[in-house]
Amino acid sequence: MIPYSLLDLAPVTEGSDIPQAFANTLDLARNAERLGYQRFWLAEHHNMPGIASAATAVLIGYVAGGTSTIRVGAGGIMLPNHSPLQVAEQFGTLASLYPDRIDLGLGRAPGTDQATVRALRRYHEGADAFPHDVAELLGFFRPAKPGQPVRAVPGAGIQVPVWLLGSSLFSARLSAAMGLPFAFASHFAPDAMDDALALYHGEFTPSARLDKPHAMLALNVVAAETDAEARRLFTTQQQAFAKLRRGDIGLVPPPIDDIDAWWTPQDKEGVGRALACAVVGDIDTVRKGIAAFIERHRPDELLLTANIFDHAARVRSFEIAAEAMAKN
Repeated sequence: MIPYSLLDLAPVTEGSDIPQAFANTLDLARNAERLGYQRFWLAEHHNMPGIASAATAVLIGYVAGGTSTIRVGAGGIMLPNHSPLQVAEQFGTLASLYPDRIDLGLGRAPGTDQATVRALRRYHEGADAFPHDVAELLGFFRPAKPGQPVRAVPGAGIQVPVWLLGSSLFSARLSAAMGLPFAFASHFAPDAMDDALALYHGEFTPSARLDKPHAMLALNVVAAETDAEARRLFTTQQQAFAKLRRGDIGLVPPPIDDIDAWWTPQDKEGVGRALACAVVGDIDTVRKGIAAFIERHRPDELLLTANIFDHAARVRSFEIAAEAMAKN
C-alpha cells in the first residue's frame, strides 16, 4: 500500500460561513490523522467565496496545532504571490513550532483572477521568475553563512520538505532538474499527467534533498455506502466546476438528484475532462478504482480530495477511502 494523503480547501458551503469551514477543516484533519493519512495539505486560492484557505500558512498553523502526528502543509503556496524570504520565514516558523510535520508545496500559478493578482502586489506579468524564486527560497532554508546580508529568521538551517506542484511539463522538468518531489494536479487538470510523469522520472537529477524521484498524484475520491449515493454527492463538485467555467464563482452548492437535467452538453464535456481522474462509488467500487489508478500510473503517493457538501458525509467519504486503500 502506497502512502495516501488528503488535500483540503476549507470549503465554504451554501448556508454556512467561514468560521464553520475552519472548524470543519480541523475536524477533518483530526479524522485524517486517525485514519492513517500521511499528509493534510491546504491550497492557496484568493477571491473565491467557496474556498477559505487564502491565508494558507496561518491555517496550516491552526491545523498543526490541533493535531499531533499528521504532516500538515501547503498544496500549495502560489509563489508568484509572495517573496521567497517571507515564505521561508513563515514555514521556518511553522517548522520550529511543529518539528518534522510541515510540508511546503510550491505552485507558479497565481491561484486567482488577474484583478486579484494586481491587488496582491506581486509580479503579474507571468510566472517567468518562478525557477529563480524557488532557488532563492531553497537558499534561505540552508544554514546561514558568516556575513550573509539577508537570512530567514526563523528559516535558515531548518529542514522543510519542499515540493513543486504543477499541471504541465514545466514544473515536472523543474522538479527533475532541482531534485525535488513533484505533485501533479491530476484532480482538475489531468491532460498532461502521463507525459509529465515520464519527463520527471526520465530527467530527475538527485539532490541533497532527494536521491530518487518521488511523484504524488491527486485523485478525486467520493465514497458512500452505495454507488448511487456517491454519484449524488459528486454532483456538488460537478456543479462547482461547471459554474467556475462559466465565471459563476460562489459558495459550494448542495448535491442534486439529476445532474444531466442541470448542466449543458458543453458543461458535461468540459467538466468530465477536468475531473477525469475521479473514483466515485461504494467501498468496493472505490477500492477497485484506486487500485486501477495506481496500477496504471504508478505514483509513489496519492493525494485524495473530495468536495462534498455535507461535512459528515465528507468525513465518511475519506474514511471509506482509507478502508479501501487498506484493502488494496
